[in-house]
Amino acid sequence: MSEDPLLESELKLIGLTTNNELARKIAAELNIPLMPITITRFADGEIYEQILDSVRGDDVYVIAPIAGEVNDSFMEIMIAVDALRRASAKRINLVLPYFGYVRQDRKSKSREPITAKMVSSLIEMNGVERVLAVDLHADQVQGFFDIPVDQLLSAPLLTEYFFERNFNDELTVFAPDHTGAGRARQFASILDTPWGVINDRALEEDIKSPNGIVGDVKGRRAVIVDDIIDTGRRMITSAKALKYAGATEIYVVATHGVFSDDAAERLAGCDEIAKVIITDSVEVPDDKKFAKLEIMTVAPLIAEAIKRIRVDQDLSGLLRSRHKPDVKI
Repeated sequence: MSEDPLLESELKLIGLTTNNELARKIAAELNIPLMPITITRFADGEIYEQILDSVRGDDVYVIAPIAGEVNDSFMEIMIAVDALRRASAKRINLVLPYFGYVRQDRKSKSREPITAKMVSSLIEMNGVERVLAVDLHADQVQGFFDIPVDQLLSAPLLTEYFFERNFNDELTVFAPDHTGAGRARQFASILDTPWGVINDRALEEDIKSPNGIVGDVKGRRAVIVDDIIDTGRRMITSAKALKYAGATEIYVVATHGVFSDDAAERLAGCDEIAKVIITDSVEVPDDKKFAKLEIMTVAPLIAEAIKRIRVDQDLSGLLRSRHKPDVKI
């Protein structure tokens, strides 16, 4: 047996139709071509897939978010994994830049499902041996699996935008609600800036409520940090409240730009928002891109994680900013 674990089994990458652009970027970072795969749909919507090269004995990474048409994208993943298992792949790894259904992570009302757990179980039962995800909505989702789950965090990447522009001075980071306080605190710790919380319930009643904002914002730039932008309404309400409270500029930051319905148009038309900064974990179609939007790629981060997983190296170094390597998040 070779002493080099990379040579024990060949590394193969598969990109599906959902955010295939990101899969191609990751492949380019690894200097490995994506495997050829046929994906078609029957007239009734059934998905058909065929992997066109041998994967016998290979270490395969399927790269696809559960996003866009989430049910179709999930089925694409499940069908690809089934094909790989039946084709005798040595190990099947799933890279989830965005884990759709992850917001359904608890039972808060009677007769509700915990859909994130169900999806996790189906992925595992189908033969996936490891999951690599980016910014899960709730850390507890890792416990829904009985296989290794590596979570990458985008904060070190997204803070680069502000380091490059020397925006650290007079900057305050805000969570758009109390549940996001931990995320805002992590972001602020990297930038070495104050942080605060927006009381979204108070703002629902009155955007000018004195109880709406906890934190120093007057005369400062404000950064609203969240993991997902879906409809964009909460970000807009938060931005309006911060502007009323005296913020000089407002930046909206999130890992996953889902942009459902008219979210992109809504954000583009909000005069209080200077920039919207996201990653390419979810593909943003051209008709949803707008002048204020900045997209930072997670491809190098995911590619480096794949390299380290292949040789059983620690991933903790990927969770630190190169500007503040001593800050643990």
